[in-house]
Amino acid sequence: MQIDIATLFPDMCEAVLSESIVGRARKAGHITVNCHNIRDYTLDKHRRVDDVPYGGGRGMVMQADPIYRCWEAICKDRTEKPHAIYLSPKGAVLTQKRAMELSKMNELFLLCGHYEGIDQRVLDEIIDEEISIGDYVLTGGELPALVLTDTIARMCPGVLPESVCFEEESHYGGLLEYPHYTRPEIWHDTTVPPVLLSGHHKNIADWRFAQSLEVTKEKRPDLYEDYIDKI
Repeated sequence: MQIDIATLFPDMCEAVLSESIVGRARKAGHITVNCHNIRDYTLDKHRRVDDVPYGGGRGMVMQADPIYRCWEAICKDRTEKPHAIYLSPKGAVLTQKRAMELSKMNELFLLCGHYEGIDQRVLDEIIDEEISIGDYVLTGGELPALVLTDTIARMCPGVLPESVCFEEESHYGGLLEYPHYTRPEIWHDTTVPPVLLSGHHKNIADWRFAQSLEVTKEKRPDLYEDYIDKI
């Protein structure tokens, strides 16, 4: 999996993507993530990449040409066109299902907007889909790009020790995850559920599934109903 992120703030992205599980996966070569500074592709001597919007209004709009030049440079030596995603509050809200689908692609291009947005013409020319991480607005697309990269990367081969590390988590199979416990066995007069101390794998699996159903029904009845309808 190769992910290219086009942004005005590559250092911000690198700071996050160089740490923890994703950072280790990059160093080990399980995934490749490159952060590209859109300003490197402008022809403006002052490195400007934005201008006032046609039709008036507040704020500035990112220009099409620097973004397209960045896109061209990334695609230059590729055998296939990367799947291009614009991180936008107008996009479809990210789900685990869509993240799973994207994790099976070979190459992704993530475009981070800023200011009032991006010239629509370059979006129409290169973008395959728009994705939002929620129904709210942020100052830029960097945080959504980092969220998307993280949720995709952790499902790529080699990033986590085993696929079960993400297959048993919330949303993967349609349910929320069961509760977790660790040492000490008793904390603030509350003990760990006895079944987890039994060593009986089937009973533990049955308990966890029952807990997932209960947690989902309580916290996300919409997901619970969808799951029950599919059984």
